[in-house]
Amino acid sequence: MLKKNPTYFLSLIFLIFSFEFSQAQNQASKTLKIIKSDRLRSVGNIQKLINNVVMKQDNTMIYCDSAYFYEKENKAKLFGNVRMNNPVDTVSSTSRYADYDGNTQLAKLRDNVVFKKASTTLYTDFLDYDRRHGIADYYNFGKVVDSTNVLTSQKGRYETQIEKITFQDNVILINPEYTLKSNILYYYTLNKTAETEGLTNIRSPEGDELNAKKGSFYDTQNKLFRFFQGDVENETSRVSGDTLFYDDTKKYYEARENVSIFNKERNLEIFGDKGQYWEGRKYSEVFGNALVQKYFKEDTLYMAADTLISQDSESAENRYMLAFPNTRMIKGNLSGRADSTAYVYSDSTIYLYRDPLLWNNKSQISADSINFVIANEDIDKVFLKENSFVITADTIANFNQIKGRQMTGHFAEGDISRLDVDGNGESLYYALENDTTVQGINTLLCGKIIMHFENGNVSKINHTINPEASFIPPHLITEKVTQLKGFSWRIEERPDMAMINEWRKPREKEENPSNLFNEPNIRIPYPNEDEIQEIINEWLNSQNKNIKTP
Repeated sequence: MLKKNPTYFLSLIFLIFSFEFSQAQNQASKTLKIIKSDRLRSVGNIQKLINNVVMKQDNTMIYCDSAYFYEKENKAKLFGNVRMNNPVDTVSSTSRYADYDGNTQLAKLRDNVVFKKASTTLYTDFLDYDRRHGIADYYNFGKVVDSTNVLTSQKGRYETQIEKITFQDNVILINPEYTLKSNILYYYTLNKTAETEGLTNIRSPEGDELNAKKGSFYDTQNKLFRFFQGDVENETSRVSGDTLFYDDTKKYYEARENVSIFNKERNLEIFGDKGQYWEGRKYSEVFGNALVQKYFKEDTLYMAADTLISQDSESAENRYMLAFPNTRMIKGNLSGRADSTAYVYSDSTIYLYRDPLLWNNKSQISADSINFVIANEDIDKVFLKENSFVITADTIANFNQIKGRQMTGHFAEGDISRLDVDGNGESLYYALENDTTVQGINTLLCGKIIMHFENGNVSKINHTINPEASFIPPHLITEKVTQLKGFSWRIEERPDMAMINEWRKPREKEENPSNLFNEPNIRIPYPNEDEIQEIINEWLNSQNKNIKTP
């Protein structure tokens, strides 16, 4: 037989009493109480409260002109100048009508609803406020106003305990700097930041456009933006990337993956894996399989390198573009490579450094340094300095050659037409019959040589200053006499569009992309009560799964 323990029984009685007391307290906190009313009339189970009605549930005070109080059900219908105020959670509301359930602590507020939490105010005509979880839902247009922004949408949820508002359908955020449109937006009321999902479009009063296909982040106080598959466009430039950061105060852009920086004034676009752009300085840096496309009327200049730097300016002499290392370029029939390249806008000259090579039609051009001039959007002249060497393949795969200290190449319609050699000139070219039979090799040593081209082939050679010429007949031609000193045919290094596309093929731009500013602002007419209940049930089914009951 068990021995009775008085201490055990006392503890058990205390636990039972504590539980019952706690339950009683909890029930008391749920009970609606009448504090004041000018008149009270009972009709069956209903108490009619008339004029200056004051009711209370725990910390929440309820005021209205009149009310129906269902004491057994612990519910009330509130009419006229309805006010609910809780100083503990700083939530207050006003409306013309409310249906309040004290058991679930759900208030259905209707008509001219004003719902406030600290400095944030929500205006709507249909609001359901779950006091227990601090969640307010509206279903047929609502407007939120704080010190920085005005936000509107067709549907919304205000989670007061975590200071978060979810806006859905035809969402518009407006402040003095920007107007944002989206269909899903999460707004955090304390730090006034907005996050969107899917298509998002933003415009400034000046006409700047900020767009995202896969959502965005917007710090409305500090004017910081982050876009996913987004772009920022203004009058002079457009910057885009899979991830795009924009600091409006500093006018600074940073983009990653599928980066594009387009200078509208210069008709020049730079692509890469990572890009930075300082709008005030008009300065950009792009890294990782970088590619520049300079758009001309007839064709495009392509330039590929690991890094591209572009400096624009109001002053022509301060405009330039740098590409390094391992630069490759194509423009029409001209292609080239070098370790580094500079494009100087003031004189439309492209400079190639460190083992530069150019190819034009059938010719290969090399020198210690090369620069060429673009005039009327086409190649005009090329300047070769020190150890200049030009090789041209003829119709039967022989190599005509000319070398010298310095050379100047002249172009017509994108092809080399004349080559001027100045200093230590040497040439070797094949004499052909009917472009098919070798008659011999002409060699020439001369201080100055002028070589003319037609259709990419040598057509004539002029010389001055005591030339030394010789002719080698076919039977005396050996491999040794077919090449001038320094000959190196490097055609396998010639860039082509296949190589450019393998290096980077920019994503094709979508024509007429979707933009919410092109769609009309729609206000859905107020639904009837049955439609309201259907909307409420649908909304609650989708949202209540996120509510954790304490």
